[in-house]
Amino acid sequence: MRHRILHISDIHAGPPFLHAIAECLIRQAPSFKPDLVVISGDFVQRADIAMHWRVANVLRAALPGPQLVVPGNHDVPLYNLHLRLFNPLGRYRRHISPELNPVFERPGLVVVGACTAHGLTFDGGRLSRRQALALRQRLSGYPPEVCKVVVWHHPVVNPPGLRRNRVMDNPRPAVRLLSELGAELLLCGHVHVSYVGHTLDVSPDLQQGTIICQSGTTTSQRGKGREHGKNSCNLIDIDPERIQITQLVHQADLDAFVPVATYTFPRRYSGDPRALQPVTGEAQMGQALPLKEDR
Repeated sequence: MRHRILHISDIHAGPPFLHAIAECLIRQAPSFKPDLVVISGDFVQRADIAMHWRVANVLRAALPGPQLVVPGNHDVPLYNLHLRLFNPLGRYRRHISPELNPVFERPGLVVVGACTAHGLTFDGGRLSRRQALALRQRLSGYPPEVCKVVVWHHPVVNPPGLRRNRVMDNPRPAVRLLSELGAELLLCGHVHVSYVGHTLDVSPDLQQGTIICQSGTTTSQRGKGREHGKNSCNLIDIDPERIQITQLVHQADLDAFVPVATYTFPRRYSGDPRALQPVTGEAQMGQALPLKEDR
């Protein structure tokens, strides 16, 4: 069975938010025919401001469903110290979702969210023991032929060319947990630069490792590095034999998100336990690749 995920991130409703880009995304998203829309955090620029939450919710309501969402560090209040320390995700729970460990299931696919945002830093993130336990409980019961996808906000590796290190705290235990649980794909955001890689780049000693797919900022003017002034998202196609990630970047003259690169990885399980092998990806860069229509 085939599955398609539209992965967006870092909406930043507020002053950096680009309404025209958001309207383009709303128009175009249904044509992708996603089975799931994933939003990997930073819904708002400032969690202290009610209007920012309203804008984020308008965008969410206009996008296709079902949706799986997780919070980012900007979804934690910055100016309200009491909330930041004692109820950092209270406003996210009220305005976006009460669930910090959401689950989406279809035959052959499970997508599980986790929260790496907390109130003790302005920018950093971590996978807490509670979140790690929740992931273990959610994912340990699925057979190996089910494609397991995990979503959280903070990255486990810094994209090339980004001078500032914005990796989550202590990523090695997190990537070891993903590999142990058989997670084939990690979706995240935070750094505002698209990136596709592998956790074997973080911990070469992993037996299997996990594909990394980061989205840049989809609807704000806060793109970084090679995506300065750009907006991006990802389209992910999963079938029994492969995982294909298509990076989309908004092209102003077309007023559309267009494919700029595709990465294809073999599934780690194809029905034969002897077929379990570490995966490597093949990338085709800089091509406007047609999206599959045979769904």
